[in-house]
Amino acid sequence: MQSNVSVHGMAVAPHHLASQSALAVLREGGSAIEAMVAAAATIAVVYPHMNGLGGDGFWLIVPPAGNPIAIDASGAAGSLATLEAYRGLTEIPHRGAQAALTVAGTVSGWHEALKVSHTLTGQSLPLARLLGDAVRYATDGIPVTPSQESATFGKLEELHSLPGFAETFLINDKPPSAGSLFRQPALASTLTCLIEDGLDSFYRGPLAQRLAEGMEKYGLPITLDDLNQHQARRPEPLKLQHQQGELWNLAPPTQGLVSLAILGITDNLAMADADDAQTVHRIVEATKLAFALRDAHITDPLHLDVDIQSLLTPEVLQQMADNIDDQQAASWGKGKGPGDTVWMGVMDSSGLAVSFIQSLYHEFGSGIVLPDTGIVWQNRGASFSLDPDHLLVLAPGKQPFHTLNPAAARLNDGRVMVYGSMGGDGQPQTQAAIFTRYVLQGVPLQESIARPRWLLGRTWGQTSDSLKLEGRFTPQSINRLQELGHEVEVLADFSEIMGHAGAIVRHPNGLFEGASDPRSNGTAAGY
Repeated sequence: MQSNVSVHGMAVAPHHLASQSALAVLREGGSAIEAMVAAAATIAVVYPHMNGLGGDGFWLIVPPAGNPIAIDASGAAGSLATLEAYRGLTEIPHRGAQAALTVAGTVSGWHEALKVSHTLTGQSLPLARLLGDAVRYATDGIPVTPSQESATFGKLEELHSLPGFAETFLINDKPPSAGSLFRQPALASTLTCLIEDGLDSFYRGPLAQRLAEGMEKYGLPITLDDLNQHQARRPEPLKLQHQQGELWNLAPPTQGLVSLAILGITDNLAMADADDAQTVHRIVEATKLAFALRDAHITDPLHLDVDIQSLLTPEVLQQMADNIDDQQAASWGKGKGPGDTVWMGVMDSSGLAVSFIQSLYHEFGSGIVLPDTGIVWQNRGASFSLDPDHLLVLAPGKQPFHTLNPAAARLNDGRVMVYGSMGGDGQPQTQAAIFTRYVLQGVPLQESIARPRWLLGRTWGQTSDSLKLEGRFTPQSINRLQELGHEVEVLADFSEIMGHAGAIVRHPNGLFEGASDPRSNGTAAGY
């Protein structure tokens, strides 16, 4: 959890074993990308309620010089996921086979990222080395985290009867207690198959065949041909020219636009000298405007009605900033809802940096575990609409909307920063909090993450759209926000609802600084 300073490499993850997997690869001369693949495999095992091989992933790779490389490893709706197949429903279920309607892209992202790594470095560590920790943790077992225990207990009623869930995630038909030993032998076998047959076998190999057979058995609207057709993409990242430097995030179908728009809008406001109440108010008001942009435009990149980068011009951002009333909260609609995710960051001694997100969407995704694989499939497709006139209307082969968006920045003073968080609607808000505190207000990196946070809208396990504040805000700040017209809801002092954030900064002199969220089970590890 504490900030670390190092001169060789650093990793931050919301579970300490994932940080250590990345660090071990860095010590052996692996690149930041290879270290991230190791961390991604490990965290899929040790944080199984948050992410896994049955989910999606997004990469933002920042080389020492030149433009960042983005990887969209998210899957499209299956060929059987037609509006006709959902006739009679008003919305897509969040659990079960009908929720498991998109191809899982995570493993394709690992595969594509390793291609980038080889191109940049000219060398590669064996896949067996990168996935070795994950295989061992799945085979021998890991101690259950309080986060996993809470998620399993909290969602047991809606997940218990789903195919494969109980035998995979329960012990003696009960949720495992924090600290108890948790093994995943089927997942260990799947990871071993990936080592032997290659990562691409998830989509075009023996594993793909096995996945497709399980999908057909359980009635998922995804076929072997859908798996065969999937490829990770390398879209152009979105860019914001900020007074403090260049900021990047992911293009649609993610809400990276929201994260950059918030910081672009507030770049026109006096944030450096703002007190807590002013900081929260201005970022919240910018968030409302950025959410409106998102809801009007963000969808599958093949279905966009506007050039998303054009929404980040100084003129557009200034116009939105002019619409913010410093004395009165604006009304707004409602958020997109929750999202369970992991954000991780790695930097190596060459200056290569990675900002990465991997997710199942809701806790345990669809809840469907495919036979003999240990893979729980995501429910990201639940973000589609069944309204044929809606921007996000379901269609076979269409990518769903994603809350996921890893962030990075090159600051004018030479610092390079990767940062991010889990948490649905909360992701862009937490990014704004961290960047504003650290870069603009001069708050130390670890303190920027540990300080009390806020959330407008809904996230992890929540249904209300109020402005949620952690209890550590002063009574004066809370009262001031209420006076400004915000519907305030005060939460616990350190609430997991605020997400698991993290950041790494490389200073111009080569030193690294990392910070992990005390709300998580993670750490910043360097050497």
